[in-house]
Amino acid sequence: MVRATIPRIMKTWRVFLSFTVVAVVSFAVFAAGAGRAPAAQSAAGVAAGASHPIVLRAARVLDVESGRITAPGEILVEGNLIREVGAKVSRPAGAEVVELGDTTLLPGLIDAHVHLFLHPGAEDLQTVQESVPQRTIVATLAARDDLMGGFTAERDMGTEGAGSADTAVRNAIDQGLIPGPRLRISGNAVNILGGHEDALGYNPEQRVLPNATYANGIPELITVIREQFKEGADFIKIYETGRDSVVNGRFFTPYQYSEEELTAAVHEAARTGNRVAVHATGEPGTLYAARAGVESIDHAYQLSDETMRLMREKQIFAVPTFTISEYFEEHAATPGGAAREHQLTEFHAQEFKKQLAAGVPMAMGSDVGPFPHGTQAREFVLMVKFGMTPLAAIQAGTINGAKLLGWPEQIGALKPGYMADIVAVPGNPLEDITTLQKVSFVMKNGMVYRK
Repeated sequence: MVRATIPRIMKTWRVFLSFTVVAVVSFAVFAAGAGRAPAAQSAAGVAAGASHPIVLRAARVLDVESGRITAPGEILVEGNLIREVGAKVSRPAGAEVVELGDTTLLPGLIDAHVHLFLHPGAEDLQTVQESVPQRTIVATLAARDDLMGGFTAERDMGTEGAGSADTAVRNAIDQGLIPGPRLRISGNAVNILGGHEDALGYNPEQRVLPNATYANGIPELITVIREQFKEGADFIKIYETGRDSVVNGRFFTPYQYSEEELTAAVHEAARTGNRVAVHATGEPGTLYAARAGVESIDHAYQLSDETMRLMREKQIFAVPTFTISEYFEEHAATPGGAAREHQLTEFHAQEFKKQLAAGVPMAMGSDVGPFPHGTQAREFVLMVKFGMTPLAAIQAGTINGAKLLGWPEQIGALKPGYMADIVAVPGNPLEDITTLQKVSFVMKNGMVYRK
């Protein structure tokens, strides 16, 4: 055996092992306690819906595009599609009527920034101490928790050192082997040597691996991007800035890739019809990303006037991720660490208001993983706290999320012909946004997962 082939063979084996463990263990967990398993894969590539028509009836149905509420309201679901929405819908032969009482029906929620392969605890240590198969099992449980929390579609922003194991999780969900949201996955994120996700602070002699894949310069970027797509990624996630700091009262974050490098990455992804998202908190990295034409700038603490103009014109989404900042502040190891996180959050909140006023497109993304999966609807509450209307926040986590994930006119709204991704919450979320943290009913692709 040629020595150079050994890493590739071992990588293939790890992915195969991960899929095997996922399919057996996670399916057993779900079958034992989380409801009935989805049916076989449909022609659309996602587990099919119920075999009989279903009428959902609730006190309210929310049109997330207009903000109009139909009260009471009904939705007719046939197979995996919404057929009718209104005050009264048809009752086909054999239809099951599900009475949901004093709730509001709205589209399944969409989180555009999750980490299924992370869980609460020391993030750097879990990526070093836990094997890829172990982390893949955890990812399947995280996917289930997110679905039960009302999130029927998500964008996984990097496995943090687990390579392309998210390919197996996405495929297992699509094939109906395990419950979880529709997924757009990025595989391992991309980073420079010594960058934001490198293994910094460890004994160099131990050769601790980074939580992202190295790519230094345009040739390496193109090679890594091609490898990521070969292994199943739907998009590319690049770390563009970090580490963040406040120096003499001013926010500072170094960029990692030049505008030329990011542009080359965007062009390479576009060659195969794919896109690039960046972790970028401030200037000049955010400007480089906007000029390059990325699909989203995640975190987006600081955006210059020019960056905001470009994002508005190019419809590049900002994904704020307030919840992770709140969590890090509340769980900081030292008072100094908590003060730093609080300072960054206050700065971000002020900048967020400017971004809203400038018309920057917003998509809901929580950065869930370091805090418990299934609880990320807190992000809606914080987006409202820091300046959005409840309707705008809901739109960020439905119709805008659908656009960002590449599924416009398929999910993100309650319309005939759309996929039947539907949730119910108590009361009226336009009056009390916290109701999104209390999801009581979940349907994805016509299949009831929580009732």
